This record gives sequence, C-alpha cells and structure tokens, in this order.
Amino acid sequence: MSKALVAASLALALAVPLAAQEASPSSSEAVGQTKTPALAPPEIVAAAPKADWTAIPAEDLLVMTLAPDADGKPRIVVIQLMPAPFSQGWVHNIRLFARAKWYDNISVNRVQDNYVTQWGDPNYDNPEATGQVKPLPEGLKVMTEAEYVSQPSEARLKTLVDDLAQAEYPELFDNYSLGTILWHGWPLATDQKVAWPTHCYGMVGVGRNYSPDTGSGAELYTVIGHAPRHLDRNIALVGRVIEGMQHLSSLPRGSGALGFYSAEEAGKRTPIISVRVANDLPTAEQPRFEYLSTESETFARYAEAIANRRDPFFIVPAGGADICNIKVPVRRVAP
Repeated sequence: MSKALVAASLALALAVPLAAQEASPSSSEAVGQTKTPALAPPEIVAAAPKADWTAIPAEDLLVMTLAPDADGKPRIVVIQLMPAPFSQGWVHNIRLFARAKWYDNISVNRVQDNYVTQWGDPNYDNPEATGQVKPLPEGLKVMTEAEYVSQPSEARLKTLVDDLAQAEYPELFDNYSLGTILWHGWPLATDQKVAWPTHCYGMVGVGRNYSPDTGSGAELYTVIGHAPRHLDRNIALVGRVIEGMQHLSSLPRGSGALGFYSAEEAGKRTPIISVRVANDLPTAEQPRFEYLSTESETFARYAEAIANRRDPFFIVPAGGADICNIKVPVRRVAP
C-alpha cells in the first residue's frame, strides 16, 4: 500500500487495533519513569512543519460577505471550491455567478435545524416569493446526474480506486459506500469504480429541483448538522466552508416547510451583500489559506490520534472515527 493511502486509511478511522494499544509498556515505564502524555490532535497539528501544509489557490476561494450582525459586526464566510476532477461544471458556474455579481443582494432563505443553511434568489421557487426571478447570466453549463461522481477515466481517480482496491483493511467500508478516503484534503467515498465527495459538516452543495434537474449553482447550501450522507451522489457537492461557518450555522431557523422562512418571517432572511472569487480581489485583500496535506506523516499521526484519543481527558479510546470525524485542518496565513 502506498504511503498516501496509509495516511488516508488512518484518516478514515481504520484505526490501530485495540490490541496495539494494550502492548507491553515502554522501557521508560518499566523502570518507573513518568510517561510522556500523549499529544492531542490540535497539538499534533500545531507542531506540523511548514512543508506539511499546502496552499489553497486564490482561484479556488469564494469570499461571501453577509450583512452585519445585530451588533454591527461584519460577517465574512470563505468557501473553498472543489478541485478537479469533481463537480467541475458546477464549479465553473459558481465562478461565473460570482464574476457576474449575480450573487450580490440575494439572501439566506432556508435554515433547517440540524440539516442545512441555503441561500439564493429569494424569488426563485420559494413559497414567500413576491418579486421577479433574477435572470441568470449567460454561459452556464448544464450537468447530468452522472456528474455527481467522478468517472474512472480520470487518471488520478483511477490511481485512488486502484490503491483502495488493494487495501486489506475491512474497516474501510462504511454504511454508504464500499470505502472512504481523504484525498488531497477532501473526504471521498468510492465503490471502487467511481468516487464522490461526502456530505460532511460544512460541505457546500447545489440546490436543485426534482430529477432530472441538477441545479446550476444559483442556489447553494451548507451542512450545519449531522452529516446527511444519504444525499451523497444525489446532489452536487462543490466545496466547503473553511472560515466563518459560525455565521451560517447560528442563523434563526425557519418555520416553513423544510426550514424555509415563511411569509411572516421574511425579516429573518440574512442579506448577502456580495460573493467574490478571491483571485479577483485586490492583492492586499486576498485571503490566504493552507490545509494540512493528507499525504503527510503529520496528518497520519493526527488522524490516528483522533481515532484513538490517548490525551489526558480521555478514558477509553474510541478505536475509530468515520470519514466526517476527521476534519482536515485549514489555517489562514499572512500575505
């Protein structure tokens, strides 16, 4: 198995067997020396060398500015867009929407507790709509349902699937797929023929109507509750919130169907002032982020520590964690 897959396997909670945790004490313990406390996952991340961090291109970042909160404080949300080979038609559209300033002056229209926060044109397909639907920009791509997954013709995906097929870890299998893996910083699932992104907390997806509609990217949502993995392969996932998640998860819940704000709750809708591709902002204003490489040794230790917590607070290591419990560390860096 490759080093990358070993790290990913750990990240998928294919944890060190409990028998390994019960191994003989170290020589230092045997002679009565004080045992060094195990590092907590955040401590492992904090000690990661610079070489283990990977820069996120500004072209892959969206900066969404919400209306200030009740105290007048700014609310900025940063979204990282999904890289190739996944969901690229929708990602193309989202950049087009942002560059056409189409997202400016739309709003958050739906907040369903323990599920999703959704935003878009308040006059599109909403029961409280009172105005004209906002015309869509030209040049949008139309995707098929087959594009919810990545095709095996993609060389990088083929390598991933081949490696996973050779793995000898039955714990790789979960309730929603034959296997899961963290790949270049993203949580994926696979049936060993194709792979697809997973609906973990903070992931961003494309709202759509009934099949065969697949959505254009005009309506987006983010997961604010327990991972709704049943949505995998049924809706396009296009990115994840990497900063400002609290601004979307703490909004007032809607009382209408599926958490949409009712006509009486129109005042609860949070206006979205603007959405910009970070690369289009003045250089001094472009946010810069890095993620901890999922192919690094540090990430392997971090993932294993999450699956088997040994730091002082914990009494019994869980012995595992699912794909959505291993959150890939992302940090903002100075220009």
